[in-house]
Amino acid sequence: MQDFVAEYLGQKFIEPQTADLSLVFKDSSPTCPLIFVLSTGTDPAADLYKFAEEMRFSKKLNAISLGQGQGPRAEAMMRSAMERGKWVFFQNCHLSPSWMPSLERLIENIDEDKVHRDFRLWVTSMPSPKFPVSILQNGSKMTVEPPRGIKANLLRSFAGFNDEFYAGCKRVRISQTW
Repeated sequence: MQDFVAEYLGQKFIEPQTADLSLVFKDSSPTCPLIFVLSTGTDPAADLYKFAEEMRFSKKLNAISLGQGQGPRAEAMMRSAMERGKWVFFQNCHLSPSWMPSLERLIENIDEDKVHRDFRLWVTSMPSPKFPVSILQNGSKMTVEPPRGIKANLLRSFAGFNDEFYAGCKRVRISQTW
């Protein structure tokens, strides 16, 4: 099947692609949550923190790992971020199923005219029957899968480096002839 797809559609359709958060961000809005649907062994947090740094938002990104008792704190964080134009990152929504109806109400009640234009809500969750369908329907969804094989791992590693990283290398390259 892979040979068929590669021949008729192209090799890029059988190779895992790295997530480009800038493309997803361009299509986002303050009223549309950005949802990472997790797979076992993945964590998009590092990618989001790196993207926030690129966008000069690293100091305006507040993150919380949801779980027992974190709902009120998360709600206060989101309300503040909506007013001040910050990003909020709620990790592991699947671990807080009892708070999901509250999150759903918070998102439904975002007033497009009153919310700061820079506000964004980023969430991660494993697939869960308790995750609100309305959030899925109205959000931008991304899946994150672990790289498989050496080539995919190298591509993911090199995608994480920028020109500044390479320019910052102080080691002098020595050419040797054998």
